Order: sequence, then structure tokens, then C-alpha cells
Amino acid sequence: MSMKAYIAAGFVGLTLTMTTIHSAQAETLKIVSGSVSSALAVPMNRAVIVESETPFAELSIANPGIADISTLSDRSIYVLGKAPGRTTLTLLAPDGQLITNVDVQVSLDVAEFKERLQQIIPGEQIEVRTANDGIVLSGTVSSVAKLDRALDLAERYAPGRVSNLMNVGGVQQVMLKVRFAEMQRSVTKELSGGLTVNGSTSDLATSIGLGSGGLTSGGTTGTGAGFSLNTAAIGQGAVGFNLGSFQVGILLEALESKGLVRTLSEPNLTALSGQEARFLAGGEYPIPVRNLNNTVTVEYKPFGVELAFTPRVVDGDIINLAINAAVSSIDTTVSVTAAGITLDAFKRREAETTVEMRDGESFAIAGLLQDDFNDQNGQVPWLGDVPVLGALFRSASFQRSQTELVIIITPHLVSPVRGEALALPTDRVRPPTEAELFLFGKTATNRASRGGGIGEVAKQDYSGSYGYVME
Repeated sequence: MSMKAYIAAGFVGLTLTMTTIHSAQAETLKIVSGSVSSALAVPMNRAVIVESETPFAELSIANPGIADISTLSDRSIYVLGKAPGRTTLTLLAPDGQLITNVDVQVSLDVAEFKERLQQIIPGEQIEVRTANDGIVLSGTVSSVAKLDRALDLAERYAPGRVSNLMNVGGVQQVMLKVRFAEMQRSVTKELSGGLTVNGSTSDLATSIGLGSGGLTSGGTTGTGAGFSLNTAAIGQGAVGFNLGSFQVGILLEALESKGLVRTLSEPNLTALSGQEARFLAGGEYPIPVRNLNNTVTVEYKPFGVELAFTPRVVDGDIINLAINAAVSSIDTTVSVTAAGITLDAFKRREAETTVEMRDGESFAIAGLLQDDFNDQNGQVPWLGDVPVLGALFRSASFQRSQTELVIIITPHLVSPVRGEALALPTDRVRPPTEAELFLFGKTATNRASRGGGIGEVAKQDYSGSYGYVME
């Protein structure tokens, strides 16, 4: 056998092998004589076999860059997809007559992608289509996390050419309940003493005051000494007596004060998954601002309970929350004066974080315990060191303040309800008539119960430590 025959036999064997491999994976399109052909879908880098009942003599492809063709026999054609696009395959009979034109649509091979999608995200109704050289995903998924997984996987097969038409099912609205609880405690204790001596003779006038007592001259106390108590002080005790031409006054002052402040706020706010929501319950404080042209404008600084959060339903009932919560108030103990205007300072406690939890779970995102201690001791040199009697020449004070702040958040997945099932604070109360107001002194009366959801809610008692009735 000649070398030419060996080469021809090898080429035929290679062609048959490729045909067997590709035809095992590809569809076969049959062309019946006298009928119009349908479009031929060819996955990229894969092949299909086209069979014709009528023998053909010539065939051509409009764009060889999209698909490549070769003849297996006078009735079979091997079509290989090369690049995404659309072209035309033409078949001619031996007499030169047109047999048919076949529209060849070459698209991305998404069969493997569909298999991987079902393996990674089973049970999701995701439809996969091709559009030119890209992938289009549509359908409904159960969570945002699974939607992101599907998009990440599609990017592996068509980088930068993925169109997302999927929707997220389930509940996608989040109500956030935030509880601000703050306790401020303060204790102050003071103990001071004083000794005052006044005297005069024909040659000498004497007035001596020792210690920090608040005695004032004038008036009569005790045995006729010319001293009186400081009426603005609390917890003073004094004794005065005459010693010859001298008037002696002894003062002891003790003071203890305690204070307790409780702050509680529970704002609730609802937002769509992925959208930011803001809440402010308080007010705005005017602040004058001088401009470059020496004119003064007023800007307003908000204060009160502030809440801003962005919920994101990740998977099922798992919620990702980006939260910024703050409690601020005007501090009248600290002020600054500028251009003749006195401005107060602000107290502000703020927490900003991102947490993840399930529906109905609670989390303490902030806790602050501040403990301030102040101890002062003032005395007359040397005399204050004398045992027992040194208390008359010494002043001691003790002050301690504690502040404790806790912020607790609880997210809930919520759905809209019918308006008839919602009740307002005013549903149970109506203004009184003139007879009820003037004769019986009633400022409000209960509204008659109504049917439906509002009627059921209106029957509830809100006279406890919650609700809208203040007594």
C-alpha cells in the first residue's frame, strides 16, 4: 500500500473517531426533502450531525468563524460550533438546485453549568438560558445567599456576561426592635467644720475664722453670740457663746445626696431587605454659625434616640444587620459662650456594628459601665492634723457616679396584614362630652367596642406599665 493510501485511511479513521465521540454527545437534525428546516442549535466547542434525505453535492457556511462544517457522506454533515453567534448552512443538489438553508445558532454550552447548579443549589427553580455569548438566569430562589451562589457559579462559565433576572422569594421585610436602657447613679457626701471668733476691746478688734464652715455674722444663736446659720446650706449645726468680750461660734456641716436617673426607649422600625431605614425620636437643637461674609445662619443638630440600620435576609430566617444606634441629650452642665451666645454641650452614646442572627433572637450590641470616683480633703495647716478637734478645721468630700448603658436588638421577619387588624392608640379613647367634662370631671371616655381585629385589640387593657394610658 502506497503512502498516499495510508494517509487517506488515517484521515478517514480520525474522522470516524471524531464523529463517534461528538455524535454521542450531540443531537441529530434530519432534513426531509421539500420541507423547511428549523434552526439548528449547536453548543460551542461541540458538534451535531445533520442528515439529509436528498443527496447533496455542495454545501457552504456563511460565517466559518461561527461554525465549521465537513462532509461525512453525500447525506451527512458534521457541524462544529466555534464561537457564539448565528449563521446559515446552505445545501445544494447535484443539479445545482437549492435543497435548503439551515439557520445555525451557536451558543455557550450550559449543560455542565446546569448540572453543577443542581449539585450546589439543589431544589431551586432556576432557569438557565443563553443570549448571544452570555448566560441569563431567571426564576425564583429562596434566599439572597443562594442567589449569590448561582451568580458566582455562572461567572465561572461566562465571566462578565451574566444577566440576573432571578427573584428572591420568602419574607424579605425585617422589623427591628431596639431597647435602650441606661441607669445613672450618683452619691455625694461632705463633712466640714469651722470655728469663728469675734471680739473687741477699747484698744483691739479681733475677727478670726478657721475651717470651711458657713457661719455668717448677724442675728443671735445660742447664748447671744452674734452668729447665724447659712440658710442656703443643708445639714448645718452651730453653737455660739460669749467668752468675756469675745464671741465664739462653732459649726459642723454634714451633707449626703443621692441621685438616680433611668432612661428607657424602645423604637421599632421596618425595612425591606437590603434597604436602609432611619428613625429619630427627639428634637433638633439650633446652633448659630457665622459665615465668611460675617452673616449668621442657624443649623440644627438632632438629638434624642437615633437608629439607622440596613437588614439583609441571608438564608431562610438568618438576618444580617448593619446597625448604627445612638442616644443623645443636651448637657446643661457644660456650655460655651461665643459672640454673646451661650450654647450647651451634648451627651452622646453611640454604637455601630454588624451582626448576624436568626428571626426573633436578641443580641446585646453595646454595654458600657462607667465608674467615676472623686475624693477631696481641705484643711487648715497643722490645725487640721490635731486628733478629734482637727475636724473643726477640716473639710472632706466624697463623690461617686456610675453610668450603665445597654443596647439590645431583636430582628423579626414580618409580612403585611390587612388594615382592619391594626389598632391605633386612639381607637379606645374618645373626647368627653360637655356634661362628662364639667359634671363628672372626665377628660376621656372609652370608645365602644367594634367588630373585627380593631375591636379585639380595643378590648385589651393598657392600664399597666405599657401601652398608651398614663395615670
